[in-house]
Amino acid sequence: MAPPHYNAIDWRRKSLFMKTAVCCALLSALPLLAASVRIYQTNSAGDDLDVIDPVTNTVAMTIKGIEAAHGVAFSPDGARAYITCEADSTVWVVETRDGRVVDKVPLSGHPNNIAVSKDGQRVFAAILTAPGAVDVIDAQTLKNFKTIPVKGNTHNVYVTPDGRFVVAGSEVGKSITVIDEDSMQVVWNLDFEEGVRPIAFEKAADGSTGRMFVQLSRLHGFVVIDFKTHKEIQRVTLPDEPRRGAAHSGAPSHGIGVSPDGKMLWVDSSVASGVFVYSLPDLKLLGNVATGSTPDWLTFTPDSKLVYVANAGENYVSAVDTRAMKEVARIAVGEVPKRNGTVTVP
Repeated sequence: MAPPHYNAIDWRRKSLFMKTAVCCALLSALPLLAASVRIYQTNSAGDDLDVIDPVTNTVAMTIKGIEAAHGVAFSPDGARAYITCEADSTVWVVETRDGRVVDKVPLSGHPNNIAVSKDGQRVFAAILTAPGAVDVIDAQTLKNFKTIPVKGNTHNVYVTPDGRFVVAGSEVGKSITVIDEDSMQVVWNLDFEEGVRPIAFEKAADGSTGRMFVQLSRLHGFVVIDFKTHKEIQRVTLPDEPRRGAAHSGAPSHGIGVSPDGKMLWVDSSVASGVFVYSLPDLKLLGNVATGSTPDWLTFTPDSKLVYVANAGENYVSAVDTRAMKEVARIAVGEVPKRNGTVTVP
């Protein structure tokens, strides 16, 4: 019913104007709301991949049919996800908006982890099959056009923060191989006494790569490497307490990451069934957060406020408030969740 000071026609016109104004306001706000952060969680013993919404801490989408998914990385614009599939030795190319599979790119051998160049033109897949290699995929043509031999079966592969180098770590070869991204030639190697597991990178003040934090087999902690000198400058052992679990698969510490703001280093511990937190750049221990059995990988939201820890032994992902250093949610996912990654979907 129209208010007393309006006749029926005037009121209908006024109502229509108000609705139109509201609609216009909502439409003008859409570009601000369009981009959505998502956490992609691979399930290594299943045949699907879960996509988590960090606002609600629920699974927003499941990509099915990808058996034994291993690593996941994203195009710089967030439009595509690249996922290594161990079951058929391919890289799946997936549209992040709807989970649609665009293509499956055959690899030269059994893959593990994956990385994308900073300009988005190349995708690098770690090849675990002996003698070890890094396959290079053209992101435009989706063709695997080069295989770079490296020292030892490749477990993880990364692109350095400055985008200049590709770093491949080998558990079997107990070594790191550094490849110049432009020439795609090996420029240096670094040997260790144990197998190389996950690696995290710190950006130097000038934008170059400063330090690498390298996890090794049978080391409950990490090794600090000066990237410029290729030398070990420090070795950090995680505390023995709290002891909530046990070392898993020869890797008591598997999963490590520098927060996007560069202020913290988070380190998984299967011994503690949780994560240890260190400040950067001084590597001062800040605390420990219990998450679950066999934490295996972790990834941050872009604002560094949340870190998501994949608990491979309990089939859920822990969302941890990085400031409060407190678990705030547990999200049930598929079988044996391991590698994960964060993307902002356009």
